[in-house]
Formats: sequence, C-alpha cells, structure tokens
Amino acid sequence: MDKRGVDAQKWHATIFSSLWSVLHMASYTYQTLKVERDAAGVTVLSLNRPEQMNAFTVEMANELVDFFEKASEDDDIRAIIVTGEGRAFCAGMDLSKEGNVFGLNETLQPSMQDMQARRDDDEIKNGVCDTGGRVVLSIFDCKKPVIGAINGAAVGIGATMTLAMDIRLASEKAKIGFVFGKLGIVPEACSSWFLPRIVGIQQALEWVYSADIFDAQTAKEGRLVKQVYPADQLLDEAKKLAHKFVDGRSAVALALARQMLYRNSAMPHPLFAHQVDSLAMFYTSVGDGKEGVQSFLEKRAPEFKQKASQMPPFYPWWSDVQDTF
Repeated sequence: MDKRGVDAQKWHATIFSSLWSVLHMASYTYQTLKVERDAAGVTVLSLNRPEQMNAFTVEMANELVDFFEKASEDDDIRAIIVTGEGRAFCAGMDLSKEGNVFGLNETLQPSMQDMQARRDDDEIKNGVCDTGGRVVLSIFDCKKPVIGAINGAAVGIGATMTLAMDIRLASEKAKIGFVFGKLGIVPEACSSWFLPRIVGIQQALEWVYSADIFDAQTAKEGRLVKQVYPADQLLDEAKKLAHKFVDGRSAVALALARQMLYRNSAMPHPLFAHQVDSLAMFYTSVGDGKEGVQSFLEKRAPEFKQKASQMPPFYPWWSDVQDTF
C-alpha cells in the first residue's frame, strides 16, 4: 500500500473513532449532569444545575444512579471525577419542590422488615428509600476510581454523596456542612457508615451534632479531604491524580482492589479478606498478571488486556452476604 493509501486508512480510522466517541457519549446525555471524557478514559461528571447551585433533586439522583451503573460496565471510562458546574459543588437538597421535597411517599408506614424484604419493590424503592443512599450505593458498587473535586458549597447531600468517593480534593472556596440537624432530619446517603470510617467517630459526631458549615482547610485537618487547591487548579489536579491511578494499570486489578479495600475492611475477621485475596490473586495472576510480570522483566510499559466489564467468575463475591441482610 502506498503512502496515500496509508494516510487514507489513518484518516478513516480517525473519523470512525471520533464518530464512535460521539455516539457512545450520547448515551450519557442528562438533564442535570454533564459528562466529558478524555482519550485516556478519565471522565469528568459535573452536577449541572448552576443557577440553583446544583441543588439535588430526585431527577438528579436517578441520573446519577444511571451514570454510575453504566460507567461501571463501560470499558471506555477508566476513572471518574465528580465536580459542580459553576460556583457550587452541590448546595444540598432542592427545598423549593412541592410536597415531600425528598420524594418520599407520606401515605406509607414502612418497617425495617419492608426495607429488608421489599427494598426492590417499586413502592419501597421509590417511596421510602433515601435517594442519596441510592446514589451512594451506586458509587460504592462502581468498578472505577472516583475522585470528588469539591469546587464550592457542598452541604447536606452535597457533602454526604462525596463520602463514597475514593479521594476528595477541595477548592479553597469550598464550604462543607453536615447540616441535617438544622432541618430536623438525620444524616443520610449511608453517611453513618462512611463518615466515621473516614474521619473517626469523634469528628463525625462533632460535625453532625453542630451542623456547622466549615471551610476547606478545616475539612483537610479533619481528614475529610486529602488536599486543598486554588480554585483554578482544582480540576487539573484531580485529572492528574486520576491519570496516576489508571495510566498503565490493569482495569480488572484496579476494580478488584477498590472493592476489596472497601468491603474486606468492614468484615469481622481477616479470614474473609484471605478468601477474597486468594481468588483475586489467582485470577489476576493468570490474566493481566502475566503481562505485568513480563513487561517488568523486559523493562517496558505493560499492555493489559483484561476488561472491567468481564470480571472473574467469583465477582461480585459479596452478593451472598447482601442477601442475608
């Protein structure tokens, strides 16, 4: 094939790749979210109601769940950065909605038995289940690293939704608050599970009891955020961190490691971790592990082939445990 033929082939390949990217990302079109992905798969998910300071709604909750469920199985998405469009991250629940602003069915009298046995029934799922909790559980179940880039106000659900994210970075302009006590409600979005694990029980209780709004430096001192950056550097620093996590890494090993660290650390005995570790080591060692060892010996960058959409047969190992709840 002559040079013109090679150039034409490259041109067609580029056009096809670009068209595929556009069509692919069209499946991530939302009313309250904006999704942007770079060539390496680092994806920025922006809460996109800037005129309302990205206030949280039931529609936003449903769209967030949809995004994280799709992204978890999408091999073109390697890491996710969550931020807010405009000057806020998320100013909490939109309290201007009519009726029960949390989207709950006040005609019901749900019991713990309902939550355990009927949580997937439409009546319980849509009328009782905490919307923030559904979002956080979809983040928790995701196979991809998730970084929170808190660019401004993050209060109520705006704070608790970040707790299931692996790393939280904050702008100097960020203001964070677990303000539920001022509204006469309780911390939601599974935050009673996440927050004490991240900052310790004493700090968690102080922030929840006081319902204070605090600045980014206080959040860092309390171990809620990893680092604080000038506003114009926050997203770039989040992208650098995301690329550090995924560039030259096995997608399957990364997905397994994320779930192992979260789930095994909550088990009552290290034997649980040993059982999962053993299976995870077995299946990665006969897959991408072979390429990882070979590339190390040959002093070259690895070319991992395994996909997060095709996990080892023991995954998800925790489903049997969940069924006992």
